[in-house]
Amino acid sequence: MEQTLQPTQRRLANAIRALAMDAVEAANSGHPGMPMGMADAATALFTRHLKFDASDPHWPDRDRFILSAGHGSMLIYALLYLTGYERPTLDDIKNFRQLHSPTAGHPENFELAGVEVTTGPLGQGVAMAVGSAIAERHLNAAYGDELVDHHTYVIAGDGCLMEGVNHEAVGLAGHLKLGRLIVLWDDNEITIDGSTDLSRNEDVVARHVAAQWHVTECDGLDSDDVSRALDEAKADPRPSLIRCKTVIGYGAPNKQGTAATHGAALGKDEVEAARAGLGLEPKEFAVPDDVLAAWREAGKKGASARADWQTRLDASAKKDAFLSRISGMVDDSWLKPYVDGLLADLKPVATRKASEMALEAINAAIPSTIGGSADLTGSNNTKTKALQVLDADNYGGRYIYYGVREFGMAAAMNGMALHGGVIPYGGTFLVFTDYARPAIRLSALQKARVIYVMTHDSIGLGEDGPTHQPIEHLQSLRAIPQLDVYRPADAVETAECWALALASDEPSVLALTRQNLKPVRTEPFTQNLSARGAYRLKSAENARKVIILATGSEVEIALAAAEKLEAQSIGTDVVSMPSTERFDAQPADYREDILPDVSNREILRVSIEAGTTFGWERYTGLHGLRIGIDRFGVSAPAKDAYEYFGLTPDKVAERVLGHMKQRGIQ
Repeated sequence: MEQTLQPTQRRLANAIRALAMDAVEAANSGHPGMPMGMADAATALFTRHLKFDASDPHWPDRDRFILSAGHGSMLIYALLYLTGYERPTLDDIKNFRQLHSPTAGHPENFELAGVEVTTGPLGQGVAMAVGSAIAERHLNAAYGDELVDHHTYVIAGDGCLMEGVNHEAVGLAGHLKLGRLIVLWDDNEITIDGSTDLSRNEDVVARHVAAQWHVTECDGLDSDDVSRALDEAKADPRPSLIRCKTVIGYGAPNKQGTAATHGAALGKDEVEAARAGLGLEPKEFAVPDDVLAAWREAGKKGASARADWQTRLDASAKKDAFLSRISGMVDDSWLKPYVDGLLADLKPVATRKASEMALEAINAAIPSTIGGSADLTGSNNTKTKALQVLDADNYGGRYIYYGVREFGMAAAMNGMALHGGVIPYGGTFLVFTDYARPAIRLSALQKARVIYVMTHDSIGLGEDGPTHQPIEHLQSLRAIPQLDVYRPADAVETAECWALALASDEPSVLALTRQNLKPVRTEPFTQNLSARGAYRLKSAENARKVIILATGSEVEIALAAAEKLEAQSIGTDVVSMPSTERFDAQPADYREDILPDVSNREILRVSIEAGTTFGWERYTGLHGLRIGIDRFGVSAPAKDAYEYFGLTPDKVAERVLGHMKQRGIQ
């Protein structure tokens, strides 16, 4: 008779505990404590509340689940396997943390369907969830409850709530009243160092209440009580924090409740003792048939909701528009007429202003863009005339005032991009990429189409001085894999770079000037020249002796310096290089045409950029000339700062001539 009964919630949760213990033990690496402590809460969420269909992981109206405490990755791997996702398989779990296994040490969205975002660095999962909840509300405003009506759930640990980005994210979510965001806090009072009393005495609950969150508490080891708290949270119009009182490593008789379960395998004896105490199967990676069947049934439960949604979609007049939004396709038909207009009215313009001008055309042509700024809207030029503000009173708006929250903004944009249906862009000063860098790195790792509008890109910002003048920032951003860094030289290049960023499946940084720049692209064109990363803007008029590579505001300096060199019969090419990443990806013959073999000592390669010269030897060669700034900046008007650092046509030409003489180039 007992075999016909449904397994209890505790038995379902114990299957998570068993898989977590065994996988970490087999790898001799990992974090078993969090999955064991949160197994009951996760069971309540996945079997009673989460709207999903394991057979269709990309169903647009599924609830999103984000494991912010990514070190406890075996929790989500166990849940995906148990509920019947195609992967991970049991063999994948047996190969936890091994080379080529999708069950990586921390959850990676590019490894497994069902892992919505890449987590691991604590706090960023919560912050990305804020972006996911923003995207849901925005799309709901556009397409209604019949097509967009879902929640974003998060499991976060004590460390997630300590990280500074959590404070930024919580403040933003409360301000926007994101009631579809629910965070389950694994309150086990343990971090790697030991008790949280070692490092925290703040009232976490009061902090969330002060940020206009709904907060409730539950026994995190009681699935029924967790479910009760989830019902309460879903009924409240505010974002919710559910304080789940748990025991880290629950079930390990000698180590539970201690930091010993946090970041290391339990050990064979402790695993066997836990098996006995929890009533588990006496062998590794074993899940009883009735337990697995119940889990698989939970994984199918959302199929009817998905089918009903599909019926509504098929009957909707908005179907084509919705599918187009979700597909991420963009329309680039705005580019040519916009650039034709620029060429018909050539005038100096700062590239931050050129970006705003391009955005007027982009935002009209592409309804999926959502802009914003970290409290620098008037400086970043990110808000165009037609954009309404996205706030708690108007989720249909397309512009977000993020406040002074650079990291929180960047992480939220990751969540928005990965949710799908929106293309987020956000601005701050280039120097403040230092605040946003961890999220920019995760943008690249996850291939999230986020566009960072980073203005005031050099000493050209002037009087604000060294604290605000980026020096090393361009090269440090270029060092991040899978990130396109663009530094356009004028309004035409700015438009081209925007088109490339919008069409990409990777994140982009647009580094833009405060100061006006002369037009360097003055002739009509049939292709996007910036797509090559670098191109010959000016060919040598005399026998070629010099190639000057420049980016952004230094391109006009290069052109003027080249004119002075040509006056002395020194043939000079000028190459504009808006994107080193794109140039490096070009075929060898194209790269050779633009930059002939560096071993040719009859041609001097020169780089000019108002930042560190570090890294430019890749293009100039060790014997080339690198003109830049290898110290911090100065507080002075832009013109004076450029003069002081030798970034003028006269001084560049003088240095080129001196270097040619030194190298014996006639």
